[in-house]
Amino acid sequence: MRVVVSLCMVLAGILLALLSFDRFSVQAQQKYSNTTRSADPLVPALFDCSKIHELGIDKQENLRARAIMIFCGEAQGGSASSAGTYSQVVQRLLKPVGYGTTDVDLITGTETFPDVTQSTTFTAGNPDNPLQIVVAYNDTRCRNANPINISGASVSEDGGTTFTRLTQASGCSPFSNTIGDPVVLYSRHSATWYTIWLDPACGGQGLGGYKSTTPSDPNSWTHFCVFSEGAADRESGWVDNNSSSPHYGNIYISWNDFNVDCGAGGCLFVRVSTDDGNTWTSYQVTSGSPFIRDVQITGDLVTGDVYIAGMDEGGGGLAGARVNRFYRSTDGGNTWTNTYIGPSFFGPGRCGNDYFACMYCSPSPGWLHMGWGEPAAINHVVHYVYAQCGQNAACNTASDHGDVYYIRSTDSGVTFATPVKLNTDTGTASQWEPNLSVSPSGTVFAVWYDERTGGTCTAGVNTPCYQMFARKSTDNGVTWLPDMAFSDVVSPLPAQPETGNVGGSDYDYQIAVATSHRTAWVDGRVAINGIQQQDVFFDSEPSVAGTPTPTPTAPPCSVTSPTCGSLVTGTPPTDFIITLSDPVDPATVQASDLTVNGIPADSVVVSNGNTTIDFFFNTSPVVEGVNTMHIPPGAFNCGGGPVAEFTCTFRYKAPRVTPTPRPRPTPLPRP
Repeated sequence: MRVVVSLCMVLAGILLALLSFDRFSVQAQQKYSNTTRSADPLVPALFDCSKIHELGIDKQENLRARAIMIFCGEAQGGSASSAGTYSQVVQRLLKPVGYGTTDVDLITGTETFPDVTQSTTFTAGNPDNPLQIVVAYNDTRCRNANPINISGASVSEDGGTTFTRLTQASGCSPFSNTIGDPVVLYSRHSATWYTIWLDPACGGQGLGGYKSTTPSDPNSWTHFCVFSEGAADRESGWVDNNSSSPHYGNIYISWNDFNVDCGAGGCLFVRVSTDDGNTWTSYQVTSGSPFIRDVQITGDLVTGDVYIAGMDEGGGGLAGARVNRFYRSTDGGNTWTNTYIGPSFFGPGRCGNDYFACMYCSPSPGWLHMGWGEPAAINHVVHYVYAQCGQNAACNTASDHGDVYYIRSTDSGVTFATPVKLNTDTGTASQWEPNLSVSPSGTVFAVWYDERTGGTCTAGVNTPCYQMFARKSTDNGVTWLPDMAFSDVVSPLPAQPETGNVGGSDYDYQIAVATSHRTAWVDGRVAINGIQQQDVFFDSEPSVAGTPTPTPTAPPCSVTSPTCGSLVTGTPPTDFIITLSDPVDPATVQASDLTVNGIPADSVVVSNGNTTIDFFFNTSPVVEGVNTMHIPPGAFNCGGGPVAEFTCTFRYKAPRVTPTPRPRPTPLPRP
């Protein structure tokens, strides 16, 4: 519910800001024009619905854009829970081991229903004071304020044990006239906190924010603009805090620009400040064709190189193929190179809501998620975590609607190793919306939403739906410890009571300092007015290496075949049996995974508890002499990860045909 309210507020502010531009002017348009005054403050009065695609509103994930789509009948909004009972109590896990400490609710102070939504989190810390943490998020408690305010933050001065939500005498946050999409940064160079938001005061829907007026004090703020425009969306940020970096102190803000001069494609831009946020310079990274989503920006903790993780969403929806992309700058943001274009995959989700895929469908499509994740980098090693469908299919046709994958590059984002599935559950529970950080000591920590301990997902009802799970690497992503629960509670699915918004969270951005990895998420364990709604919760995990012995990343299962090393005689075989030490995921197996002498099989059957695979050929590929069987690395998943490469040989000897003996001639009698 908090997320929905927050989304509505943000969308309202964005739309009102856009009204100041000619392209949002009211015109008597065709049959798609909606001239009804909206009751939602996020939707401008007399807004022209025929312009949503022209303006790229359908591709924007901010709250105002979602409210417009819902108002114009192009998308569905949230609703209060349709169920009338709240009998079950949230289940607290009795786990002997797990990641994290005690979950902390960041939403302190009073709440007035229905403006109770908090969603989409961005975490930052002071590297010179590890006890000081700020988490920014969308917050709808003042969505009806004048000017609008849908932005909030909570501050901890004790390392995350307790938090206080920033609140002025008005009862609102200090970030007036902002409409969400949070970014919060700390600059060691200037000892200043920065928050960045979609800001109507900066051109209508530009990039603006607030910076602390007292060094290192996150309780006093002054407004500034990063960039004035009318259609910014999904910003991200990073600051270079390494005093040895050639770009020490640079602040980087990335975003998608849906202004007219960039068409409706949403060009990817970066705004850079080299003087502590006093002046900013823009750099264009993509043309907008194809549309590349600004997933998140990060920087190398050692070299100062900057990376943007982008995503080609394939036209949106569940059928569109996703492609991960990386962009890199080595000169402080002046120039950008597309270093990596990954293989295509299907995104997670169960249903669609206009352009976006959604993780939940009832009572209305909610929790927009296209597979977005988070990158991190240290000393030329680049890490990225993202989500994809559990099967190689449009995910509304699948039984597993999401898995979390990790890729790693050791050459500054030019090439990445084979993706590794981080969640090792064997069922079809969904995992989605991951985030990740790398510490100065080289530990990597990934966190995601996970249904394996819940799965009873009815919005607003106190039944267990999802829990935060995590996985940790103590050697810079080479090997990984087991995946385990991170949050203490199996959360209900929070409801979204505002019809002008969509529930869920767009992203969570975590960070790491010398002492710990720190992240926040959207949780539905707190009920208001008898309805489970969205609060932001926080936890952390030590970033020191620790004592556990790491296990190999998704340890590959062993593959054998009774055919290997044997001498085969008789009729050339057409059936080849592969045995596995661990069960295979049948959805990842294809007939072409096995080749004999370079010829792929024609069909395949998985049996024996998913530990045996029979590959069949219509015509035997076997030749006289030595034959080679081969399965490439990562051809399918077994034992919780990609299969290792398998190669073996066998010999075939065709049966020899015994010649029919010639009859001897009858000797002539001697005279």
